[in-house]
Amino acid sequence: MFQVVTRFPPSPTGHLHLGGARTALFNWLFARHYQGKFILRFEDTDQERSKPEYVTSILEALKWLGLDWDEGPYFQSQRLELYHQFAQRLLEEGKAYYCECSKELLEEKKKKRLELGLKPGYDKTCRDKNLGPGEGRALRIITPDIGDIVVEDLLRGRIIFSADEIDDFIILRSDKTPTYQFAVVVDDITMKITHVIRGDDHLSNTPKQILIYKALGVNPPFFAHIPMVLGSDGARLSKRHGARSVLEYREEGYLPYALINYLARLGWGYGDEEYFSVKELIEKFSLERINLAPARFDSDKLLAVNTYWIKNSPSEVLLEHLLPFLKDYSIFRFSKEYLILAIETIKSRTKTLKEMAEMLHFYLVEEIDYEENSARKYLTKAIGPYLERFFLDLKDLSLEEQELESYFKNLAQTSGIKLKDLAQAIRVALTGKSVSPGLFEIIKVLGKERVEKRLKKALEFIKNL
Repeated sequence: MFQVVTRFPPSPTGHLHLGGARTALFNWLFARHYQGKFILRFEDTDQERSKPEYVTSILEALKWLGLDWDEGPYFQSQRLELYHQFAQRLLEEGKAYYCECSKELLEEKKKKRLELGLKPGYDKTCRDKNLGPGEGRALRIITPDIGDIVVEDLLRGRIIFSADEIDDFIILRSDKTPTYQFAVVVDDITMKITHVIRGDDHLSNTPKQILIYKALGVNPPFFAHIPMVLGSDGARLSKRHGARSVLEYREEGYLPYALINYLARLGWGYGDEEYFSVKELIEKFSLERINLAPARFDSDKLLAVNTYWIKNSPSEVLLEHLLPFLKDYSIFRFSKEYLILAIETIKSRTKTLKEMAEMLHFYLVEEIDYEENSARKYLTKAIGPYLERFFLDLKDLSLEEQELESYFKNLAQTSGIKLKDLAQAIRVALTGKSVSPGLFEIIKVLGKERVEKRLKKALEFIKNL
């Protein structure tokens, strides 16, 4: 039975950014949709630029996004013997040869060919020398001089490349490390990859890789080259467009499934629907729905998607994602029920988890601080007696919204003060600010003991004016 197998092969030369995360997502969704396998491997043969800290960062980002893998992570740096075996096979079958041309000589050849109006490819000097391995010698694959190389792309249809555009390219460098083109083909063969879904910036690599597949007598996988993600100005996406690494979005308070939702919609669509759970994406994802026009990153749209999911996620789920933002509070002092009720009062008012944590502050501290302007404006000598009245009546009040509303309206009417002024004074007394979630919600969540304590502090503040 045919099993779909996809892969995500990042180079650990930097953190995982949005473009790479979207490529990983599309491969993951495709594999999950068909109950296939998703393989993770690191293309780390560039020893100078590959760093262990980037491996750690990429793994952390993928785990945070929930893009789990079925095999791996594999590392190309640990598979060198395998590449050598495949290279030796091509050499023995007369499909590859050693080249002793130095870098300087190759540059000289290139210059002369350009001067003669020829293409700057390798001139096959060593093809018939029958050289063996030796110091300074690289292994080149023999490419056809005429004919076409056909790429059957699942998104773009048939793409034809002329064979004379491709010279005898190196598959094993003189230091015995494999080139990207060779290593990726050997990896995809041995890992039984069925579908290669990657950015269209790799399209120019595909004919060379097809030649390697043919030389090894293996049918290539299915290719699907997805459009790049661009900035709002149409240029390649970068930090100047507001794009950050995946982990930076985590630190800014974005939900992983909100980021997944947004990344999926960058170039893929399902009618007019905007919001998808991960489960829905797995069910509905298909390559046919990928748009061939380059997607454009919009930081405002990403924030809007995050806002939607904060508003529409269960508060219990939000609490799990909020915990890293609450590490400065001793939240073990509070019950889970208390924290969930507090979240309920603010989640429709915030756009990120970071904002949510800031808004939760007054729920999580023993002593609140007053905003200077708010305290000066609302905690006045004139309002003091009415705060004291509320303080005294509180023990006999129900904290249900309807009864609290009726109580405050009656207190305002009988006292001849504006309900707004009374409510704002109590709001500042309880939160330290003049802007907060609904007053009745706050009172109910805080409970009588905390409300009494904060009213007492406010009365003391007024007394000392």
